[in-house]
Amino acid sequence: MSKKPKKFGKKDKSFSEKILKILSKEANKPFNYKQISAKLEVDDTKSRNEIIKDLKILAAQKKIIETEPGKYLVKATSQEYYEGTIDMTSRKTAYFVCPDLEHDVFVPFTNLHHALDNDKVKVYVYNRRTSRKPEAEVIEILERAKTEFVGVIDIQKNFGFVTTANAKMYTDIFIPKNKLNDAEHGDVVLVTLEDWPAKADSPFGSVTKVLGKPGEHNTEIHAILAEYGLPYDFPIEVDAYANKLDTSITPEEIAKRRDMRNVLTFTIDPKDAKDFDDALSFQILENGNYEIGVHIADVSHYLQEGTILDDEAYNRATSVYLVDRVVPMLPEVLSNFACSLRPHEEKYTFSAIFQLNPKAEVVDSWFGRTVIYSDQRFAYEEAQQIIETKSDIIPAEISLTGKEYKVDANLVEATLKLDELAKILRRKRMNDGAISFDKVEVKFNLNEEAEPVGVFFKISKDANHLIEEFMLLANKKVAEFIGKQKKTFVYRIHDEPNEDKLINLQTVISKFGYSINMKSKQDISKSLNNLLNEVNGRKEQNLVDTLTIRSMSKAKYSTENIGHYGLAFDYYSHFTSPIRRYPDVMAHRLLQYYLDGGKSVSAEIYEEKCEHSSNMEALAAQAERDSVKYMQVKYMQDHKDQEFLGVISGVTEWGIYVEIIENKCEGMVRIREIKDDYYTFDEKQYALVGEISKDLLQLGDEVYVKVKNADLVKKQLDFHFIRRNE
Repeated sequence: MSKKPKKFGKKDKSFSEKILKILSKEANKPFNYKQISAKLEVDDTKSRNEIIKDLKILAAQKKIIETEPGKYLVKATSQEYYEGTIDMTSRKTAYFVCPDLEHDVFVPFTNLHHALDNDKVKVYVYNRRTSRKPEAEVIEILERAKTEFVGVIDIQKNFGFVTTANAKMYTDIFIPKNKLNDAEHGDVVLVTLEDWPAKADSPFGSVTKVLGKPGEHNTEIHAILAEYGLPYDFPIEVDAYANKLDTSITPEEIAKRRDMRNVLTFTIDPKDAKDFDDALSFQILENGNYEIGVHIADVSHYLQEGTILDDEAYNRATSVYLVDRVVPMLPEVLSNFACSLRPHEEKYTFSAIFQLNPKAEVVDSWFGRTVIYSDQRFAYEEAQQIIETKSDIIPAEISLTGKEYKVDANLVEATLKLDELAKILRRKRMNDGAISFDKVEVKFNLNEEAEPVGVFFKISKDANHLIEEFMLLANKKVAEFIGKQKKTFVYRIHDEPNEDKLINLQTVISKFGYSINMKSKQDISKSLNNLLNEVNGRKEQNLVDTLTIRSMSKAKYSTENIGHYGLAFDYYSHFTSPIRRYPDVMAHRLLQYYLDGGKSVSAEIYEEKCEHSSNMEALAAQAERDSVKYMQVKYMQDHKDQEFLGVISGVTEWGIYVEIIENKCEGMVRIREIKDDYYTFDEKQYALVGEISKDLLQLGDEVYVKVKNADLVKKQLDFHFIRRNE
């Protein structure tokens, strides 16, 4: 049956709600019945009389005030009207979130009045007569969170409807025939929401881009990027500008910098990395101390403020790392060539150079622009081989070249000493209260068609920690250097965890026999580290790691320094990855400006840039998670006949979530699919309880499942329940 466009609703018997909405939108302006009638687009006598009557009723109820005969103002108090954001549920209801309110306020569907998830709105908060619980009604949409949506188009004779896979998007979007823009029935499209007439059930929009057919690989990857407003290519004019840049290393520019080309320097990166934005240099000083240089690509040398290249980098704010590709912040000529610290090439860098004693204490620091020459490129596996074996031989199976080779003795010595110092730095950080999040990352082996043919897990080892500790040291010391001068800077901040979230975490982990000591900040950090160590290698590790990370506050960028709780640093910034993060570019510019004697810049301007960078980082992280979920679903499509052992990772009233142990793919078993009993959800036990057997299905239980459905478009797995693992 063809779908007809939704019709306007029937005429309301009472105009009271609409009158209140009109008066609330312009709370300082009095209206008479004629002005209200015009706003409501009614001109018949019966309706006008109804409006006059409702105005008198509202005045008698003291909801509005008659300021002069026939003119009315809304009676607003600071306790009733608030501005905040809408947080939609997947069940067509929502909550109003506002920092001025102690709790989020429930918003029934009928009170949304076309507000969508994350929209900034003005609401009226009132108590329900029946329950006395507060509810909210949207009276004005102040700002749409987004106006572009991705979905599948259903084309009828004279119009189309676009339905999104987002469970929080409760409406489809109506597309008039003249705005289909060559989309065909069933295409995945990007649509722009243009209008939502007051009495229309669906918003009106237009197709702005056809992304392809559902299920096709590039279609789904481009759909993920489009869903979050992230680009997948550069505008022609930006690429052209970048390609015209002078990327040569000149004697004139070298003369302005500290020349580090004769100091032993090398990089350690993933095997498949193309952009190398950090390098380490190492030399032993006559006094027995070590000079260690943390050299970072000098992106700001090429990325000049006020250019279209800089505008594009700022708008993107970050590179996006999807499973099968990187969407870079900078064009390839910079990210993979001019700014990439490739082996056996001279490069411009911005450096933090430290003198450390044998106890890994920093006794001197220097910051500034340099020029380096990278003597060696190591993959993490190669550096790990040196650390573990103390040998100078890299076997063929882990070599970047695929051939066995011998490492220069000076590089071996440098790697081993840096590892030794990094371990001291890490131990000190942990003793100071830092939290060790070494969460297992799911990675995929892809064939030439970007099809997943295998799953593996990325685990941090000593070589990863070596690089991490010296990058952390540079970020910390740069922030400390400027922070102590009380000048505006871009900090990476991380607040203490929310107590309610920790209590929720405690409830879940107690089912596995773990606990958190919440007596003090130091106790919390220590017990979280103990927890993460205890679950290491156990079946519930990924679940507990994930829940622990979720209990933490979100790290973000800000000019207001509150320190970094997770790292146990009073000062921290992002300085070490300007190829892929715009805040690092800002940090480089500000550091050089202050080194040149500049006065403190406007905190307000930089706070706005920090907020933008934090928002873009969050969108990129969501896109990255979606791409992993998509690839997991795609991988499981080819394993529908296979039984898998999994761990129950979530329990809800509609079923259980199961995470497969061998590949970390997660899917749902609907409650009706569990046939050995009739199960109901017990919220207190956070479990499904069998009505007859009283058996529990709870977090951490092992069960066998098979794939029932793998939906690429929704990025959703459904499982058949086979049996428990007794």
